Amino acid sequence: MRGGRRIHSSEDARRLAKARLPWMVFDYIDGAAGTEAGAARNRAALDDVCLEPRILTDVSERTLDVGLFEKIANRPFGIAPMGMCNLSGPGADLMLARLAARNAVPVGVSTVASTPLEKMIETADGHAWFQLYFSGDGAGSFALAKRAQDAGYETLIVTVDVPEVGRRPRELRHGFTMPFRIGPRQFLDFALHPRWSLSSLAAGRPQMANFEMEGFEFDRTESRAKADWNTLKTLRDLWKGKLVIKGVTNVEDAVRLKAEGADAIQVSNHGARQLESAAAPIHALPKIRTALGPEFPLFYDSGLRSGEDVLKALNQGANFAFFGRVLQFAIAASGEEGLQRMWDILTAELSIAMAQTGLRRLE
Repeated sequence: MRGGRRIHSSEDARRLAKARLPWMVFDYIDGAAGTEAGAARNRAALDDVCLEPRILTDVSERTLDVGLFEKIANRPFGIAPMGMCNLSGPGADLMLARLAARNAVPVGVSTVASTPLEKMIETADGHAWFQLYFSGDGAGSFALAKRAQDAGYETLIVTVDVPEVGRRPRELRHGFTMPFRIGPRQFLDFALHPRWSLSSLAAGRPQMANFEMEGFEFDRTESRAKADWNTLKTLRDLWKGKLVIKGVTNVEDAVRLKAEGADAIQVSNHGARQLESAAAPIHALPKIRTALGPEFPLFYDSGLRSGEDVLKALNQGANFAFFGRVLQFAIAASGEEGLQRMWDILTAELSIAMAQTGLRRLE
């Protein structure tokens, strides 16, 4: 049986990925801050949100299309920006871009993507949003935003919840760093996972591709603490397209972001990868929706594992949701076949949940 056919849920994809990836790579993708109580809290909070079954409604014809920034997305969920995706499998970035193109949904292109931002938007047929980290004094970050704009990106995602990079013990134990470095410990790990190692060796070591052209290096551990509301104003003045602020759970922050010209807010705690004690963002979502009113675009990520989770987020006030880790697990499990299989499963789960709750459409 091919790997993709063994995936029937996100947990299947995770289990297969854990068996096939080197320990340090799996723990980089799967890990969270501290003792990972925050990640467990995210998941428990989503589990506690219930959907209400409805009966005797004709739901034989259903659509998953939703409006997204004056366009139509074929799903109410897209692909979250994730760094160094090619660690999950050679060519993973481009697999995600092709998936975005086929479904007319955005793929978030990370500052630390393994593939140049120009190649990503081309492969995604324009369905790509660029994600920006402010770092150091900001000069490099602003240059990168300008480069993305020149490449044709219409939407910029500014991630604001990482003033300092969170401590993730699983990464630290393995000596995980970016740029990727191989020492004796990593060599042993890779030797014990030969299928991943040989395919990755053939494809070349994953790099932070957006910095090969910029002429400066990105230090993952560098402080981002200088970013403030003036930084946001500078970006708002620079960026001519849609500006999405990602990593918001505080109502007061959300209200101010709307007033300062943000076009959308992504409610998220970074999958609990930064602050272990952060509250589950699914609880913040309805409060932020109430504060900002019914029309302002709200997106959601953190802890999503199924199509039913997407419907829960939409019911709590989101207009759109983003999946992250589960897609990388699917790639690790069975490449592009596994990714498409996982996407189809998420789609079916959502469609079935809509039928069970009496919904024909999501808007």
